Amino acid sequence: MIKITLQGKDEKTYQEGVIALDIAKDISEGFARSLVGAKINGKVYDLMTPIKEDCDIEFLKFADKDGKMVFWHTSTHIMAQAVKRLYPNAKLGTGPALDNGFYYDIDLDEKLTQDDLEKIESEMKKIVSESLDIIRKEVSKQEAVDIMKKRGEDYKLQIIESLDENAVISLYEQGEFVDLCAGPHLPNTKFVKAVKLTSIAGAYWRADANNKQLQRLYGISFEKKKELDDYLKLLEEAKLRDHRKLGKELDLFSMHEEGPGFPFFHPKGMILRNRLESFWRQEHEKRGYDEIKTPIILNEGLWHQSGHWDHYKENMYFTKIDDEDYAIKPMNCPGSILTYKSYMFSYRDLPLRWAEMGLVHRHELSGALHGLMRVRAFTQDDAHLYVLPSQVKDELIGVIELADYVYSIFNFKYHVELSTRPENSMGTEEQWNIATNGLIDALKEKNIDYIVNEGDGAFYGPKIDFHLQDAIGRTWQCGTIQLDFQMPERFDIHYIDSNNEKKRPVMLHRTIFGSIERFIGILIEHFAGKFPLWLSPVQVKILPISDKFNDYAYEVQKELKSLGFRVEVDSRAEKIGFKIRESQLEKVPYMLVVGEKEEQTNSVAVRSRDLGDLGQISRQDLISKLQKENDEKIILKAEQ
Repeated sequence: MIKITLQGKDEKTYQEGVIALDIAKDISEGFARSLVGAKINGKVYDLMTPIKEDCDIEFLKFADKDGKMVFWHTSTHIMAQAVKRLYPNAKLGTGPALDNGFYYDIDLDEKLTQDDLEKIESEMKKIVSESLDIIRKEVSKQEAVDIMKKRGEDYKLQIIESLDENAVISLYEQGEFVDLCAGPHLPNTKFVKAVKLTSIAGAYWRADANNKQLQRLYGISFEKKKELDDYLKLLEEAKLRDHRKLGKELDLFSMHEEGPGFPFFHPKGMILRNRLESFWRQEHEKRGYDEIKTPIILNEGLWHQSGHWDHYKENMYFTKIDDEDYAIKPMNCPGSILTYKSYMFSYRDLPLRWAEMGLVHRHELSGALHGLMRVRAFTQDDAHLYVLPSQVKDELIGVIELADYVYSIFNFKYHVELSTRPENSMGTEEQWNIATNGLIDALKEKNIDYIVNEGDGAFYGPKIDFHLQDAIGRTWQCGTIQLDFQMPERFDIHYIDSNNEKKRPVMLHRTIFGSIERFIGILIEHFAGKFPLWLSPVQVKILPISDKFNDYAYEVQKELKSLGFRVEVDSRAEKIGFKIRESQLEKVPYMLVVGEKEEQTNSVAVRSRDLGDLGQISRQDLISKLQKENDEKIILKAEQ
C-alpha cells in the first residue's frame, strides 16, 4: 500500500500501481471527467500513469496552465496523425505544445495551403470522433530505432541517435499512429472537442539554417466549441488592434528593409515616446533614483568578464576599433558597474539607485522579428541598485511598489512569476538560495501570489517577472527584477563598511517597461490606438464649420497651446461631417467644433472620442476639464 496526499490536503491509502485517473474517480466520477492530467510530486504526468510510491498528487483541468499543455500536446499528435493519413509520404519533425496552442513541423514536398489546413482539420475531427485510446509504451533505444526505421521517420531517428544508449524511450500510440514523445497526453482523442488550424510557416529543422526548411503547422484546440468561438473572436479583435497596422495608420513608426528589426519613430511616435520617458523620469526622481548613461560599444574583454560571452554571444553584434575587438552592448549592467568602479563608496552611500534608458542591440532571427514586439535594437528602462545585504528586502519592495503604480496608470492587471536557477548559470548553490529566498520574502511581504518557473532565471540570478494583462485578456511579460551576487564578484566591486573593511554590495537589476519599443507596441494594442489624453500625440483637433470661423479656431488653438496642449486646426474646405470622421479615424481624444454660436459665446462644441457628444462648453470649463484629465492621467471609458 502507498500513501497519496490529495491536492496538498487529504491523505489516503491506495494499492501500489493505482493509476492517477482511478484516484480522481475515487473523489468523484464527475470530477474525474473534468481532468486532463495530474501533477505527481510537482511533475506533470498522464492520468493513466501508475503510481508506485508515496507521493503528493494535484489534478489538472484545462483551465490550468499545465493542463493546457497536456491538452495541446495531444492535439498536435492528432494533427500529425491527420497529416500522415492524408499525406502518407510526410515525415514528422517535432510537435510541441505552446503557451497558446501547438504546432508540428512536417517535411512534405507538397506546399500546403489554407485549403489544405481545412482538409487536415476535417481529418482531425474524424480522429477525435473515433475515440482512440492514447497508450504510452516504454522501449529500448534499439526498439525505438527499429520502429521508426520501419515507419520511415528519418527525423525521429536523428533524435533517437542523440540519446544515451541506456535511455528509456517512450512512444505514444493512438490507432495506427505512433510517435516518439515524452508526453504527457490525454487518455483518449475524444476529449479534443473543438480545433482550428490557424497558419503555416517555414521552420528549419532544429532551428539550424543549415538544415532543411520544414513546414510548420499551427493550431489551437479547446474542450468546447464555445471556447473556440470566443478565441476566434479574440483573434479578430487582435487583428484590429495590431500595433503594426495602427502604427502605420496613426503615423507613429515604420520599419524598413534597409534596417530589418530597427524601428523608425515618426514625429507623432516620438511625442508618445517622450511622454512615456518623461513620466518614467518623474516617478524615478520621486523615489531617489539618479540617471546615468553608458556607451553602446565596449571592449570585448568586458563581456568575457561579465559572463555574457559564455552565455549570450550568439545574440551579440561585434565590431573592430583600432584593430581591437569590441561588442555592441546587449545589456546595460556592465556599463553601470564600470561607473560604480569610478567611485569609492562607504556603507553610508548605499543604497545607490542608478537608472538608465539604455539602447541595446540583440541579434534576433529574421523570422522572429515582429513590429515593435521583437526587434534588434531597443531601449531598456534599466536600473541597477547597489545595496547592503540588510537593505535588499526594502529595495525589492520599493521596486515592486513602483511597478504596481506604473501599471495602474495604464489600467493593467498583472500576475507575477518567479524564475529560479537555470542549468547554465554562474555562482554557488548557497548564493542562489539566498537570492531566491530574498525575492520570495519580498513577495510575501507584499502579499503577492506568484507562479514558479523552475530553471528559467537569468544566468547570474533568479528573477521576478511582471506579466501584464491587456484590454482583451492577453498577457505580456514586461517588468523584471533580478537579484545578483555574481556581477559584483566578477567585477570585484565593493564598499567600505563601518569597520573600515571592504565588503561586496548586492546588485539588483530591474526594468519596469522592459523595452520602451515593446511597451509602446503593447500600449497601441491595449488602447487600440485610443491613447489617454496625456499620451495622445494630438490631444485636441479644432474643426471650424467653415473658413469664416478659422480665425476663432486659431485663437482657441493658441490659448490651448500656450497651456501646453497638443492642438491642431483642420481648416480644410471640407464638410464638418467629413472632418469629424477624419478625426475619429486619427483617434484624437477631443474634437472642438466651432461656428457662429461658439464664436459669439466664447465657447466650443465638444465631441469626446470616448464619451461622445458633450455639448457646448465655455473655453474656461474646457481648459479645466482638459487640465484635470491630463494631469491626473485619467483613462475615460464610454460606460462612465
